[in-house]
Amino acid sequence: MNKVVLIGRITKDVELRYTKNTNNAVASFVAVNRAFVKQGEERGTDFFNVVAWNKLAESISKYVAKGQQIAVTGRLETRTWEDDQGIKHYVTEIIAEEVDFLERRKNKEPSDDILNGTSTPIPDFTEEDEVETLGNDDLPF
Repeated sequence: MNKVVLIGRITKDVELRYTKNTNNAVASFVAVNRAFVKQGEERGTDFFNVVAWNKLAESISKYVAKGQQIAVTGRLETRTWEDDQGIKHYVTEIIAEEVDFLERRKNKEPSDDILNGTSTPIPDFTEEDEVETLGNDDLPF
């Protein structure tokens, strides 16, 4: 089984790119704080290359900003390539299959998408909001 689960903070704004041939969206991001701290030292941070594709990549780039905490579930993948000088490079990445946003974006100004009406903001719910509940007789099973 090849499964990776990380909880970490975005180290810089997510970079969204599109592949040349197929125009697929691809985004890369994330860092993770270590769970332990040696006495007298600061908490260490590990930086992992996380890659998301297509709709997931677009959602992450739209709703996640530097400093936000996210949870990533995916798989570990290693790839190689040769550069123009014939030097072989290796990279190990986490291919994101699922991402959970653990914090709201801390953007004080509304985004351009919201201002021009092309985005639907996520509503805030409070305890006072009415929530419809189903009784046992209303359940389909």
